[in-house]
Amino acid sequence: MTSHTLNELIAEGVRGRYILVRSDLNVPLDGSTVTDDGRIKASLPVLQKLTDAGARVLVTAHLGRPKGAPEDKYSLRPAVDRLAELAGFKVTLAADTVGDAAKAAAASLQDGEALVLENVRFDARETSKDDAERGTFADELVALTGGNGAYVDDAFGAVHRKHASVYDVATRLPSYQGDLVHTEVEVLRKLTADTQRPYVVVLGGSKVSDKLAVIDNLIGKADTILVGGGMLFTFLAAAGHKVGSSLLEEDQIPVVKDYLKRAADAGTEFVVPTDVVVAEKFAADAQHETVAADAIEGSSFGAQGIGLDIGPDTAAAFSQRIKGARTVFWNGPMGVFEFEAFSAGTRAIAQALTETEGFTVVGGGDSAAAVRTLGFSDDQFGHISTGGGASLEYLEGKELPGLSVLDR
Repeated sequence: MTSHTLNELIAEGVRGRYILVRSDLNVPLDGSTVTDDGRIKASLPVLQKLTDAGARVLVTAHLGRPKGAPEDKYSLRPAVDRLAELAGFKVTLAADTVGDAAKAAAASLQDGEALVLENVRFDARETSKDDAERGTFADELVALTGGNGAYVDDAFGAVHRKHASVYDVATRLPSYQGDLVHTEVEVLRKLTADTQRPYVVVLGGSKVSDKLAVIDNLIGKADTILVGGGMLFTFLAAAGHKVGSSLLEEDQIPVVKDYLKRAADAGTEFVVPTDVVVAEKFAADAQHETVAADAIEGSSFGAQGIGLDIGPDTAAAFSQRIKGARTVFWNGPMGVFEFEAFSAGTRAIAQALTETEGFTVVGGGDSAAAVRTLGFSDDQFGHISTGGGASLEYLEGKELPGLSVLDR
């Protein structure tokens, strides 16, 4: 079973046709200002190809988690304004999703132009668990394309959702993989099949529980798993060390112990930090010091100390492992990179990825934001994923609804 591609659709001819594209415009905002336009830039190539070919492009997307009704703070307006600045074609935003405003704007759309429909999650049917409710919403989206439309899924960050604009519309229109989705799938295949070794996985972020399934699936596949971020303290606790006031999921300690045992039997090595940066409190200007990972409560702050980054020795050791790898997948910051005092570990990992000759993948979400915040450019890495959650679920071995429905 294979999926049709965007190039196949364009070869069929799209001039004058309405093409419904699911894009990922779910970008971080500071008020009405886009603070990271990476996903907008990643969405542009497919929209440009289609408009260049004369299509009338209807774009669906979401931003944030509105509760099924319009909310000003979740309007796509800031994202669309930025898209319009970057695009080489006319881009407008409809005032609603499938209402009178959207219908009128779609009817007046010209060849080579794009219309972004307002946040699909402003309609509760988008995320409904009821197939019929989602289907009704999908029918209304499809109706905007007239009688000769097609659907392109270019939002990898949403393919793990069984939502109307991701799943149901693809059952109603001829459907195609957008270039972004196609690239993401090819990259993830390199991380799960015929992977070049040594294969090093770097996992960070706040909670072990967020990564349980992916860790489970990587045991026996990855050669080395480097553990950082808030999740490292559950690993330290599993080894019998006290972690002060650091983030700790006590209920996950037995799970971590089981992973460590299974990994040893399967040939996967977990590498846990040997030193950490401990602070007196969670604040950018907090006093802090570096201590051995097994001596957190021996710091100046005692049991009140909170670990906020991996230490320099750990960063150096992790970097050495990364530089010797042929494949590296990184998901999750090593510390609170938003605070300069606790950004060194994340910066070291990013720098190491830029210096390895192996294939490097930055797993989207916070990791992508971190490398950009710390001054790195996307082209310094093999691939920066636009779908953190979707990437993890793929690596967990789960079926992604938005991909499965595209298969022919």
